[in-house]
Amino acid sequence: MSLLHQLRHLLEDPPPEFLFEISEAGISWTRRRAAEAPGFQPLPAGVLSVSPLHDNVLEPETFARSVKSIVPPAQGKKRRKAAVILPDYCSRLTVLDFDSFPKDPAEQNTLVRFRVKKSVPFDVDSAAVGYHVQPRPGATGKKLDVVVVVTALEIIARYEAPFRAAGLHPGLVTVSSLTALNLVPKDTSGLVVFAKLAGRVLTVSVVETGGVKLVRCVELPEVTQPEIFGILMPTIAYMEDELARRPDKVLLSGFGDMDTAAKAAWEQELGVPMEMLRSRFGLAGQNNAGLLGYLEAEAAA
Repeated sequence: MSLLHQLRHLLEDPPPEFLFEISEAGISWTRRRAAEAPGFQPLPAGVLSVSPLHDNVLEPETFARSVKSIVPPAQGKKRRKAAVILPDYCSRLTVLDFDSFPKDPAEQNTLVRFRVKKSVPFDVDSAAVGYHVQPRPGATGKKLDVVVVVTALEIIARYEAPFRAAGLHPGLVTVSSLTALNLVPKDTSGLVVFAKLAGRVLTVSVVETGGVKLVRCVELPEVTQPEIFGILMPTIAYMEDELARRPDKVLLSGFGDMDTAAKAAWEQELGVPMEMLRSRFGLAGQNNAGLLGYLEAEAAA
């Protein structure tokens, strides 16, 4: 069972027919290459409770009915392929730095699991560990960074179950922020902070020339400007200390169509220009940024 395919291989295999992004609020979905904007099936409060530590599907029957209501009946016995994009906070995301990295996939997997073993609050041996190897900008020799996603197998299985029951095969399972990165404009240069809000969860990624240098995923006590700044400001301070640079811009996803006055206040307090992340279907929202990012990658392929 694969949680994270390397982004460069995202579209090399035969693509799935159906695409889904799951959040506590509901299920965003579409069929690949659909001309219209993705649909959205809301979920009643309490059906899902996103966490890396416990079962996320609290009402499996309600969740299964919602999935079944948006999946057209199969025309034959063959299972149709689907991509399922999970909420960021059901996983642990991190970026590991290596002075050298083995070429053998089995050795890579063992080394990555060893590095994350003490930093995740559950048994790594009972988890799916996905990783993406990327060169480190400006580094010499064999130094590189590895983006890692770790999720308990039981959590993935519970998310997958209603899709399998509906006659689908979830061949690609990943997390929202990774596919949402495909929405970052291709001509974007320099050091960028990507802040993605989904419900109470803020995921902040630091990106340089297409590579992820840092990722944090935090559940906020409440979604307020001070709480959000309490995550963004230390991130920018870290960049100044460790990278000796400030970000060139901050990209926002899930913050709604912020009015001009509010945006100006945020830019002044952070000292960095800010832009709303957009897709060909409009602003990226709290519940569909990953799905829109997948569609963007497919359109560019």
